Amino acid sequence: MFQKIIKGCVNFMQKYLPEPFIFAIILTFVAIAIAMPVCHQSIIEVVSNWGNGVWNLLGFSMQMALILVTGATLAAAPAIKRGISRLAAMPKTPAGAIALVTGVSAIACWLNWGFGLIVGVIFAKEIAKKMRGVDYRLLIASAYSGFVVWHAGISGSIPLKMASDLNDLVKATNGVITETLPISNTILDPHNIIMVAIVIMALVIVNSMMHPKEGIICIDPALLKEDDVVPAEKGGTPAEKLEHSRVLSIILAVLGFTYLIVSLFVKGGSFDLGAVILLFLFLGIILHKTPIAYVRSFTKSVGGAAGILLQFPFYAGIMGIITGVGESGICLGTVTSEAFVNISTSTTYPLYTFLCAAILNMFVPSGGGHWAIQAPIMFAAGATLGVDHGLTGMAIAWGDAWTNLIQPFWALPALAIAKLNAKDIMGFCLIDLVVSGIIICAGLLIWAV
Repeated sequence: MFQKIIKGCVNFMQKYLPEPFIFAIILTFVAIAIAMPVCHQSIIEVVSNWGNGVWNLLGFSMQMALILVTGATLAAAPAIKRGISRLAAMPKTPAGAIALVTGVSAIACWLNWGFGLIVGVIFAKEIAKKMRGVDYRLLIASAYSGFVVWHAGISGSIPLKMASDLNDLVKATNGVITETLPISNTILDPHNIIMVAIVIMALVIVNSMMHPKEGIICIDPALLKEDDVVPAEKGGTPAEKLEHSRVLSIILAVLGFTYLIVSLFVKGGSFDLGAVILLFLFLGIILHKTPIAYVRSFTKSVGGAAGILLQFPFYAGIMGIITGVGESGICLGTVTSEAFVNISTSTTYPLYTFLCAAILNMFVPSGGGHWAIQAPIMFAAGATLGVDHGLTGMAIAWGDAWTNLIQPFWALPALAIAKLNAKDIMGFCLIDLVVSGIIICAGLLIWAV
């Protein structure tokens, strides 16, 4: 019975889920169609909001492209290749491989989402090279499924915002929150830790059980084999000596690591997306040994960022529609949030906050975007109902992460590395969505009691 459900979900996604760029276009039209009647905005106002938002994710788009390219370049370093290859030889059965990839990816995503997203799929890809009989689609889906615990983890943008800048926190919540909330009240709250642990264990079990007994889609290991970058021939000119200088790479890496150490451990900075990119960058430089070797490997990896560069401006435009206000003074994000507030009690409020965030995440797959839309409304309503601010914040965070399982936006880097389409993995992710959703909903209701 379970295998029939899985097969049905996979077939459904294969048939009806379009290429991620087409999905973004459809979401754009849906957002426009809803915003006009609900917010009483003219087509000119909606289109203006869309156009004004198109470049709002420009910096973030560059970060996402860099984390993909630097992560792939780091994985291509000979020393990293050997290490991943040894780890990939550990599982002996397809189910064991799926379980290991799920666990590694989820824990890595909880520690840092950028690190986990890239490492998980690279690890899965290496296992596919070594093991026969493992379904490649499910392997990559398992690597991506761990992403659901991102916002409940150490790099979750919403709980980190609540713990850091007090002025921004007061402004974002319209003065409802007057002091920062330490992560002991959010990420490290026992309720959240237990929810994360149960979700990860459930994903490990369910993903292992989802491995098809027939109709397995394997991939020829030869197709996954990366073409080795042909090293440049050493020459005797000063320029060629610099290109092949290990000393130059070491000095540059020392400079970069020194900055990271000072920033993170002396100045108390956060291990954010920028820090992950720099870590990937300088590790890659030193492990590729020479500057020219790194340049050639980096250049080879750049093609995988095409989907990010194309689609992120469109999602920024959708965000502009959701957050934009016309002459009516009504914002679609605000209307959606208030609709859930109006049907909530003190017990159900975290659950409805979670569901509201999950719906908005399909159109605005960004923690910063959610914060701008929901913080002014949800924290005020939560305070009125007597709901703890930490619980309200984590309900938004979980909702922001949950529907990422079926939103191709965040899967683009993983899909680029795996050389798959979103429809290849989303059928499995749909099952993970249901399983994790049940756990999260139950956990939020228990936390609220």
